[in-house]
Amino acid sequence: MAEQTNAIRLLKDAGAFICAYEFEGAFTDAGELAERLGLDPDRVFKTLVTVGKSGANHVFIVPSRGKLDLKKAAAVCGEKYVEMIPQKDLLKTTGYIHGGCSPVGMKKQFETFIDETCILFENICFSAGKVGELADVKTEIFLDKFGVKTADIV
Repeated sequence: MAEQTNAIRLLKDAGAFICAYEFEGAFTDAGELAERLGLDPDRVFKTLVTVGKSGANHVFIVPSRGKLDLKKAAAVCGEKYVEMIPQKDLLKTTGYIHGGCSPVGMKKQFETFIDETCILFENICFSAGKVGELADVKTEIFLDKFGVKTADIV
């Protein structure tokens, strides 16, 4: 790991960080990245940022091979509807680029939900805040220390 990201620093401070995995080759999505790193794709999650009818942003963390159900997502955050944030707005809203968006260390802490399947794993992985880098974290500590709520969102 060449450089410690803000997300990794925060995860370490919270006692949730286990290790980081880095892959420098090409990949198309979080599921493929998991496979190239030799990780169980069900234990690797991707971070999606949405905007609701109210204009508020909400963060959803879903399994790497899963698809966010926008109706379920809207229901859990109390919005009439949510849609994916335009990619051009991701950096200015979160501080992260597409493919390297971590649920930890965004410019502003948004309400965050993770698919309930995360509780099946003692530890999970998600973006460490850099394209091709995953943070492996203790699930229970991550949920507790970062106020992330579990929900059926896939």
